[in-house]
Amino acid sequence: MMSTKWILTAVVLTCAIALPSRGFAQEEPLGFFITSVGLGNGADLGGLDGADTHCEALAQAAGERDRTWRAYLSTQATGEQPAVNARDRIGEGPWFNAAGLRIAAGVDDLHYNNAAINYENALNENGQPVNSGANGDSPNMHDILTGTQLDGTAFPTGDDRTCNNWTSSAEGSAMVGHHDRFTFQTPGSPWNQAHPSRGCSQENLAGSGGAGLFYCFAAD
Repeated sequence: MMSTKWILTAVVLTCAIALPSRGFAQEEPLGFFITSVGLGNGADLGGLDGADTHCEALAQAAGERDRTWRAYLSTQATGEQPAVNARDRIGEGPWFNAAGLRIAAGVDDLHYNNAAINYENALNENGQPVNSGANGDSPNMHDILTGTQLDGTAFPTGDDRTCNNWTSSAEGSAMVGHHDRFTFQTPGSPWNQAHPSRGCSQENLAGSGGAGLFYCFAAD
């Protein structure tokens, strides 16, 4: 009897070690997501404060109540205000998606093509993928608002790349990235700088494959 007991114990321990555990991945706190919905007014997000508030609300609704959330958005310098760089707003990382996958180890890792941002991994706060026309989804929603250059910094003063610093749903344009990295060229489109939007209205954003969505990062 004692021998049988030890054999069974050894088998259980061996199985526990050998079988992969989803729990390890799930223990990582959510630190990155694409908004499941926009604010419904095109690229008028109420400025950076309005965008941050939207990130906070979605994260809290998903059960993440103890982190500080920031939208990955840049603003351009005006006569009264200096530019704000998206890369400087989001903390130091690392950041994990809702499935527990590490998106990037830190800010430099995020911006030098090492980020694990693609259709499979760029999930919303509920752990669901975001529509990609390249994947056959309809409507296409792969245009993600950033207003940002490849290195995560703001565009210089001149051409509007932020829809008047995220306060316009009429005149202007916004730089968008492609969360699915899809493009007709090789290599694939960057996740944070793919092309300017057709305009700032909800209709214009949808016209090129967007829905007014943006990236959110835990900054703490």
